[in-house]
Amino acid sequence: MTGVPASATGGSGRPAPGGKLGAAAVNQASLWNIANLLTMLRLVLVPGFVALMLADGGYDPVWRAWAWAAFAVAMITDVFDGHLARTYNLVTDFGKIADPIADKAIMGAALICLSSLGDLPWWVTGVILGRELGITLLRFWVIRYGVIPASRGGKIKTLAQGTAVGMYVLALTGPLATFRFWVMAVAVALTVLTGLDYVKQAVVLRRQGMAAERAARGEREAAAEQ
Repeated sequence: MTGVPASATGGSGRPAPGGKLGAAAVNQASLWNIANLLTMLRLVLVPGFVALMLADGGYDPVWRAWAWAAFAVAMITDVFDGHLARTYNLVTDFGKIADPIADKAIMGAALICLSSLGDLPWWVTGVILGRELGITLLRFWVIRYGVIPASRGGKIKTLAQGTAVGMYVLALTGPLATFRFWVMAVAVALTVLTGLDYVKQAVVLRRQGMAAERAARGEREAAAEQ
């Protein structure tokens, strides 16, 4: 057996002309699956959101409502693209890289716009973005030892952040403006608590991984001495 499917050899046992080209085309086409398209949509929405958010000085309620719509679409697609990729085996290298970038880009754009307009204190933006940057660096710090799974607290944190930022994007007044303050307070608290929990898990994972490496190295040295 050659290990080459008959469909790729034209049934003759010899690779058909263009067989490699056809395989490359299939691999390239996999990039354009629904999960990746949703991720691309989120990336495209970022500059559109910023333009809507800052239109007419950034305080026009109508433009802010359109900006909220763009933000809402981005947050909703964030829920679906990862689920679709895992459920239908649509995971690609592009998606692994672009999905977290798209997530942080839309949230970061919203926070920076709100703080630049004076609607949200800069320290809130600093805490949330600093946490996300720190978690990203931690992932690289422990990646050789394993992956820390997403926790329930992290998912609740994401929901709280999205809800709070969405409420700030809207030009709310009265009781709703007061209510969004408390929603943001909950989001910031969850941001800090889940960040600390992630640091704890990362330290434990790294220690376990290093211990396993030392044990494996000791076994190899003992076997070599025999």
